[in-house]
Amino acid sequence: MVILFRLLLLIALFVLAYSAFKYLFHPKRKLEQAHERKQFFVFDDEKDVRKNFLITYKGIMFEGEKYLGTTDQSFEIVSIYLWAKHIDQLTGLSKEDFQFITDDIHLRYPNAKIEWKSPIKELLKK
Repeated sequence: MVILFRLLLLIALFVLAYSAFKYLFHPKRKLEQAHERKQFFVFDDEKDVRKNFLITYKGIMFEGEKYLGTTDQSFEIVSIYLWAKHIDQLTGLSKEDFQFITDDIHLRYPNAKIEWKSPIKELLKK
């Protein structure tokens, strides 16, 4: 009986340590930390085309929608639409900030055409 109790206690400690480890190193948690600290971070599952990705930059959260298409060689992400989750927080951002985000996305998806949704699209056209 005592051995069974010790075994169950050991299993419970292992599960607790594993859960804490998974929580500490989960990318969604890193995204939230970067958002609070107003740092740049991209949360993206590049293998899953259907999942949107999230970017935090200077405390503003952006969401991107990926679309699969064909290139000369293979199927790849060919189109990305980006927008800010809270438009009222865009105060103070310049064209260079949006260019920085666009350049980083092009590093991940070199064949993608990136389009910003309104009102960012109007700013970049000027």
